[in-house]
Amino acid sequence: MAKKARKKKISDGLKCTVIAGTHSGKSGVVRDINTSKTGHVTVTVVQANGIKFKTLAKNIEVS
Repeated sequence: MAKKARKKKISDGLKCTVIAGTHSGKSGVVRDINTSKTGHVTVTVVQANGIKFKTLAKNIEVS
């Protein structure tokens, strides 16, 4: 039986941790949310040291 994932609504200013993909293990604050033409949602994450990176919303967990 598959587990149901509990998803919180993603919004600017929430703390998050990247759980999959290239940036897995990194954490920071969500700053920019975009939806592409193909329907994929991307977010910009700003780490505590000021470094920014983009990742897919499906790869983050909001805390």
